[in-house]
Amino acid sequence: MTLEGGESALKSPPMELPGPPEIGDENDNDKPQTKINSSGELLRPLAHLPQPEAPRGLLTRSKSDGTEEAEVAVSFSRSISASAGPAVDVSSIGKYIRERGNSFSAAIARRISSLKDSSSAGDGDFTEIHLSGMKVVVHLKKDHRSNQSDVDFKGRISFFSRSGCRDCGAVRSFFKDRGLKFTEINVDVYPSREKELIERTGSASVPQIFFNEKLLGGLVALNSLRNSGEFDRRLWEMAGKRCPETAPRAPLYGFEDDDDSGKERTDVMIGIVRVLRQRLPIQDRLMKMKIVKNCFAGREMVEAIIQHLDCGRKKAVEIGKELARKHFIHHVFRENDFEDGNHYYRFLEHDPAIPRCYNFREYTNDDEPKPASLVGQRLTKIMSAILEAYASNDLRHVDYNRISSSEEFRRYVNLVQDLHRVDVFALSTDEKTAFFLNLYNAMVVHAVIRVGQPGGVIDRKAFFNDFQYVIGGYAYNLNTIKNGILRNNRRQPYSLIKPFHAGDKRLEVALQNVNPLIHFGICNSARSSPTIRFFSAKGIEAELRYAAREFFHDGGVEVDLEKRTVHLTRIIKWYSIDFGQEKEVLKWILSYLDATKAGLLTHLLNDGGPINIFYQHYDWSLNT
Repeated sequence: MTLEGGESALKSPPMELPGPPEIGDENDNDKPQTKINSSGELLRPLAHLPQPEAPRGLLTRSKSDGTEEAEVAVSFSRSISASAGPAVDVSSIGKYIRERGNSFSAAIARRISSLKDSSSAGDGDFTEIHLSGMKVVVHLKKDHRSNQSDVDFKGRISFFSRSGCRDCGAVRSFFKDRGLKFTEINVDVYPSREKELIERTGSASVPQIFFNEKLLGGLVALNSLRNSGEFDRRLWEMAGKRCPETAPRAPLYGFEDDDDSGKERTDVMIGIVRVLRQRLPIQDRLMKMKIVKNCFAGREMVEAIIQHLDCGRKKAVEIGKELARKHFIHHVFRENDFEDGNHYYRFLEHDPAIPRCYNFREYTNDDEPKPASLVGQRLTKIMSAILEAYASNDLRHVDYNRISSSEEFRRYVNLVQDLHRVDVFALSTDEKTAFFLNLYNAMVVHAVIRVGQPGGVIDRKAFFNDFQYVIGGYAYNLNTIKNGILRNNRRQPYSLIKPFHAGDKRLEVALQNVNPLIHFGICNSARSSPTIRFFSAKGIEAELRYAAREFFHDGGVEVDLEKRTVHLTRIIKWYSIDFGQEKEVLKWILSYLDATKAGLLTHLLNDGGPINIFYQHYDWSLNT
């Protein structure tokens, strides 16, 4: 219940009662005075003198002489001096408030009681009661059937889904809009549950909705039941029944296997690697006037392989090259793959940069490397499931706190270890674009959770340079992915240094042509950033175009025809080398604007007059 105006009703202005003269005020003896006798009765001034008025909101009754008498006696003394404050009888005020409060509460109780018998009481969410000097708003509790979130369900609603499924999103939105609690089993997050889905429904199609152990069906069945009114009946029937053990179980933290074939994926070279880790003389060496830590000579590894496998030297060298290709070892300065002789090498886990990577857990992933495209698709599906569950429908607001404690995020953190030794050099141009765009956006979510939101300029620099993953045997931070790979090793704004130096092996991965549309597919967790999204290799160009149109439609560009001014996102200013000259940029963005903005901008471009370009403020606050 909300009380509006209560303060004004209880706080009345002081009565204009002339008070007794203060000590020392001898010139005011002719003014009327008000006193209270020993019985607590209010003594009024003589009839021919001005009479005091009762405070507003105070109940009065008329007397036979035409005057009004207050039911509650309150005395106020007004000082003759203009600077003095009124003297208040606290006990009388307390008595007045108590009595007034009791009468007020009784009035509200009577009015609310009358609402219970009124047939219109349930027509709205609230009703208003108007009392003397006060308006009371009473919020009525909804019937349980109109808001299922108020019900303590004994049963369980569950449905099988996949990431990026439009029908699954419709089912999810329906349950959320109705305030219904549900358990979602995403078979992209929990692959082992797909077998259960097929066994229960006879198909791998999703969504599939269950009320306890009973199959309700997919989106078509849900719409049919909702339109016929049968959904509510089944819902209330299920709500009173405890969920049996035969129903689809809710995913449990740490009890779902990511891949049932884990044992089969152990790398065939791992036996040799484990022996070499024990037998090689790993120590600090001096090379090129530098102390190189935890390394060994190429010839030492060749001899250890010969001794262990009892093979020839040529065979041992081939095995060494295979270990380097699979990123178990690498040259200390990344100058060659593997050679017999005095060149120095180290295991991947001994590289000083690798332990600082956030997808490294004390040791490298020794499983057989999966194709980079397959790992990227798996990561994308899990991260898409995370956003569907813990972000707003428009993806503008992300709940990082809930993500950090979710089972989906735990699985993502486990899965990124598969990036240690993937072969990103084998990816096509479109595959590389989608792979690194998706990985960048996923890493930003991980970075916000692990290291927090970047604050000032210095914090942002550390955020984008220090948070890194080991990918294909190399450390990549957010800066090297965006500016080194996606922008073909171009300097980031206000920097004089390129991400990769000459001779860096990662330059072979960098995209040869810079597509300016990538800037609208990158989310850096800021409010002014494009919304977070993930891309597919097959449709990367169309999906980037759509992302650009959405960004410009939502305020990335504004056209003021009267002032002949175009307001552009600051992203275009920072990366002007990717977009070109300002006038060319205005022509370029025409194809990504809606009809209204495109018409205004076309008019400005064609009339030959000057065009003013201003860049919008960039809001770096977190997109929560």
